[in-house]
Amino acid sequence: MAGSLFLINKVKLQSSSCCPSSTYRLRVESSSFCQPHLRGIVINNELHLKKIVFSTQSICCRLNPVSAISSEDAYPTNKELAQMRRKNFKEWDSLTTKFAGTANVPFLLLQLPQIILNTQNLLAGSKSALLAIPWLGMFTGLLGNISLLSYFITKGETEAVVVQMLGVISMYVVILQLAMAEAMPLPHFIATSIVIASGLVLNFLKYFHLLNDQIWRFWEEFITIAGISALPQVMWSTFVPYIPHTVVPGLISFLTAVVAVLMARMGKLPKKGIKILGLVSGWTATLLFMWMPVAQMWTNLLNPENIKGLSAVSMLLAVIGNGLLIPRALFIRDLMWFSGSSWACIFYGWGNLLCLYCFNSISREFFLASTLGFLAWLGAWFKSDLPHPLYTLPPPLYLL
Repeated sequence: MAGSLFLINKVKLQSSSCCPSSTYRLRVESSSFCQPHLRGIVINNELHLKKIVFSTQSICCRLNPVSAISSEDAYPTNKELAQMRRKNFKEWDSLTTKFAGTANVPFLLLQLPQIILNTQNLLAGSKSALLAIPWLGMFTGLLGNISLLSYFITKGETEAVVVQMLGVISMYVVILQLAMAEAMPLPHFIATSIVIASGLVLNFLKYFHLLNDQIWRFWEEFITIAGISALPQVMWSTFVPYIPHTVVPGLISFLTAVVAVLMARMGKLPKKGIKILGLVSGWTATLLFMWMPVAQMWTNLLNPENIKGLSAVSMLLAVIGNGLLIPRALFIRDLMWFSGSSWACIFYGWGNLLCLYCFNSISREFFLASTLGFLAWLGAWFKSDLPHPLYTLPPPLYLL
């Protein structure tokens, strides 16, 4: 193979007195068979003798061809290249982390305009205006956020943890207002409150390493069962009364999830089955979060007269906040995070702005400015990420 280093009359094995007898120092110099414009590489590392004798991999020159009259310092060494790549990696890591941290600001304010608008409607006695917000959509988003909070705590993404925690708290306040307006059944609100309060306490303890592993495992199993059970039922209930009301989808999913979790706990599932269960759990949380805009847009189409109860500022903040998370998701190659943030940008934020514009609730200038800014931001990051010089893995866009 062109550019390979052949070990012909150039390999010298020297036993090291400070190493075991099976460990040697290998010095490899470029032979005359290499391309004439490639410099020699000296490898002076300690290698195991078996790896030298039985390895089928060739040692290849990876340097670019240079002119014969170039100086020895014309190109950096492998060590310098590694340092440069490590420096670039750290710079991108720092930049995307700052963007994810900045997303806390729009997410902190995300539900604030909606909360203020709901408060004004409640004080004015206009409870029907709160029907513009489907409680099923908010419930799925809340359950998805609490599940993703546990997911990001496990991954150690602090900025994403803060974002999800703010999302849980602000969405719970909106659900509280919906319960006050009798737009959400009281038993459902009480059950939701118990789950959210317990989830916040357990995630807080886990983040500061104060929680027993067995309790955390039980919580993960609980949100797995809850997520798998809730998603099909909520998806079905969204389209009632156009389809018959039934709890069969949720019941079937619940029984399936319980059986799978029990088999995993008893060691009856193979490793591949446990891995699939973990993936299903994570993607269920993401899909719960992603279903929230679908429920909202369906409500907009069914009751366009109530769309004025939807805050355009909240939708714009949703675009900004989730848009700031996309670079970090691209950087760490997290397809789940990338999918959730992109979906929320397009369907929850921009999609609801489109509905507001179509029903003349916002001006054309506001909608066009939001759309162009959103497209410019996505275009800039996709252009800088495809192809990325620091990765060998394909970008998330190739995986979708």
